Amino acid sequence: MSVKGTNGRGKAPGRGSSDPRGAEAAAGAPVDSPEKVRNVALVGHSGAGKTLLLEALLAATGVISRKGSIEDGNTVSDAEPSEIHQQRSVVLSVAPLIADGIKINMLDTPGYGDFTGELRAGLRAADAALFVVSALDDIDAATTALWAECDQVGVPRAVVISRLDHPRANFEAALGACRRAFGDGIVPAYLPVHTGGAVTGLLGLLSGTVSDYSEGDAVPAVRDATPEELSESEEARGALIEGIISESEDETLMDRYLGGEDIDVDVLVADLETAVARGSFFPVLATSAVTGLGLTELLDMLTRAFPSPAERPLPEATDLAGAPAGPLTCDPEGPLAGEVVRTTIDPFLGRVCLVRIFSGTLREDSAVHVGGRGLADRGHEDHDSDERLTHLYSPVGASLKPVPYCVAGDICAVAKLANAETGDTISAKDRPLLVESWDMPEPLMPLAVEAATRSDEDALAKSLGKVAAGDPTLRVERNSETHQLILWCMGEAHGDVVLDRLRDQGVKLQTVPVVTPLRETFAVRAAGHGRHVKQSGGHGQYAICDIEVEPLDRGGGFEFMDKTVGGVVPGHYIPSIEKGIRAQMQKGVSAGYPVVDIRVTLVGGKAHSVDSSDAAFQAAGALALREAAGAGRIQLLEPVSSVTISIPDDYVGPVMSDLSSRRGRLTGTTSAGGDRTEVTAEVPDGELLRYAVQLRALTAGTGRFRRSYLRHEPVPGNVAPAAANA
Repeated sequence: MSVKGTNGRGKAPGRGSSDPRGAEAAAGAPVDSPEKVRNVALVGHSGAGKTLLLEALLAATGVISRKGSIEDGNTVSDAEPSEIHQQRSVVLSVAPLIADGIKINMLDTPGYGDFTGELRAGLRAADAALFVVSALDDIDAATTALWAECDQVGVPRAVVISRLDHPRANFEAALGACRRAFGDGIVPAYLPVHTGGAVTGLLGLLSGTVSDYSEGDAVPAVRDATPEELSESEEARGALIEGIISESEDETLMDRYLGGEDIDVDVLVADLETAVARGSFFPVLATSAVTGLGLTELLDMLTRAFPSPAERPLPEATDLAGAPAGPLTCDPEGPLAGEVVRTTIDPFLGRVCLVRIFSGTLREDSAVHVGGRGLADRGHEDHDSDERLTHLYSPVGASLKPVPYCVAGDICAVAKLANAETGDTISAKDRPLLVESWDMPEPLMPLAVEAATRSDEDALAKSLGKVAAGDPTLRVERNSETHQLILWCMGEAHGDVVLDRLRDQGVKLQTVPVVTPLRETFAVRAAGHGRHVKQSGGHGQYAICDIEVEPLDRGGGFEFMDKTVGGVVPGHYIPSIEKGIRAQMQKGVSAGYPVVDIRVTLVGGKAHSVDSSDAAFQAAGALALREAAGAGRIQLLEPVSSVTISIPDDYVGPVMSDLSSRRGRLTGTTSAGGDRTEVTAEVPDGELLRYAVQLRALTAGTGRFRRSYLRHEPVPGNVAPAAANA
């Protein structure tokens, strides 16, 4: 790494190797120590170049013989059919490589907002994040927000400015965008060297040497920087050194540096590594996946400056009863504790789980405990099971390489676990544990589906269970009022992926409009007469009842009162009348929606000693309610939710204006800190069907919201006809 003044390039197994198969085998082999592992999440907006950068790193280290392309659909990390179809990452993918004897598990995360769940899973499995920024584009607000989240928990980070081979690439502009978005801790460790307008090398600001990539070799030639190059980079070098010294634990360094002392490069490099590992200093590198520019420097930084799993804090663990199990340590000899960060269904292997091992060693042909908690609201009931692990693999994208074990700090894949789901804990059978789960985003866009035919309903239910097991950002609901099957998704793109996965399993289905669960109530008092009298030559049916109906306050439910006198309706038939009225309330009396918030008073009726029956009085009660509805005025009620929206301050005005257009009632605004505001409002559910998509568009991907049912309210007259037909 030229920042460190070393010349040890090309020593890593597989880097520049003439035997790609050997490098591939080395990348998939298990390691014996957490210190030999780096888990790095590739983070950045869609199109920044994460997948192509990973492809270039795999080729440079000999894991693959040639780079694939997104257009051809043959990259290592984008192997799912929906990824090939959409030409973007939609799921978390892991590909290990070897550099300088260190196994680097690269976790390629999706950059599109609909797949935030996969991104968070990647960050959970990683110990550091590599933010990839395109030299052609500005940094989107969602990436800035993600940087702030990483900052809150102290995740070590570095920035890679990619696509420097493009004619429109502008390193300085991209660097300025990084500083505006990520803060003053952003400092370049290298500067591009241009030849004839193209970037052909990198100047190491600490070493004063230039890595020359002009020949297109995976390992660059190294030369001393010219006096002109040193002069032009002097200001940037000074900023880098001052930034490193300000993070140093040696308080004398700054005084010595300001006094004119030339600080030894090895001292600066050691402090740089420490600052990066503890998440307080963020070096910027420059790369090109096309030409290979900067790959050697990036690999050196990943292996030497990013922390090993042993240096990072681990999540809390409890026993099955919820009692603290003591702090976990990244020790291969410790108690087994791993977490399923992704689940897929393979047509041959069945359920395949991607597992990050936090403690202990997972071995093939061993008994394990699989436990899951806290996702019942997503349709994942709490569960525990003991299973035998028979197949253990090292994942290389969609490929799986068999391994005998996986130590603490490493990532592996487990096949054929019957009950494991994303978010579950894998622990020892004789010492079951539960690892504290990570924060999973709430799906808030409903998508209604139905099987194409009745014979497809069983296949749909079975396949939905498989898809939901691997996707905690998907919530499956059968609405008890509308009887629709609702898939709650993160957005349109997420919904498309879910539908593709179901259809890939042979399920024939179709989407239908989401029906808002309206209700009906009486707006005024009304009277009804129910007469059910039939004579058919034998035992007849005879029941007559008179009722009065009046509205109750919202949430009043249903009340039934008997004010008959003189026994005009025998007492044992009065419950039958109430039963008939309740049944009619469920069916509706006007538009077919359930009737709520009414009081029904029985005021009269008649019975026959022979022909009256329970069934007859049920029918009479239903008829009486329908007649009262015809004589009175029925009011439609719509569900209203309490909505809390978290947005940057710059978007408060547009969001509040948009809420007004949705018939929302603003109830308050509060500062959420960090230049963000929380807006609270009451909004009809029918106006929120696509709000997850529209809020993202309105706030450049930075807005988040949560909702909870509040009450049903009368539908305004100008909206009622459309609502009734929905």
